[in-house]
Amino acid sequence: MCIFCKIVIGEIPNNTVHENDNFLAFHDLYPKAPIHILIIPKEHVDCFQNVPSGTMAKLTTFAQEVATKVGVDKSGYRLITNNGDDGGQEVHHLHFHMLGGGKLKWGHLHDETRKSL
Repeated sequence: MCIFCKIVIGEIPNNTVHENDNFLAFHDLYPKAPIHILIIPKEHVDCFQNVPSGTMAKLTTFAQEVATKVGVDKSGYRLITNNGDDGGQEVHHLHFHMLGGGKLKWGHLHDETRKSL
């Protein structure tokens, strides 16, 4: 069982921001921005490539609710998912990072791409 599944069943505590029957949003333990929330489906889905479209439709509404709850719905935020090992996915349970709370920079270029620029 993955770490996010353990969080969903309450085996590992978290700092919940928002929750419904299908999704859970909680503060990231190692934030990369003033606001860094993880949004996960409660049902285990390995990655974005395997997520059913119906789940994504519901996740859209849930993510918008999270943005409103944490106060970034008007100022703006970044919503990121990493897909697979080359995409930087470390936990193989679909999750989105909601980053906000300040002006965000974009510094995640691949090293080879960065050198060629």
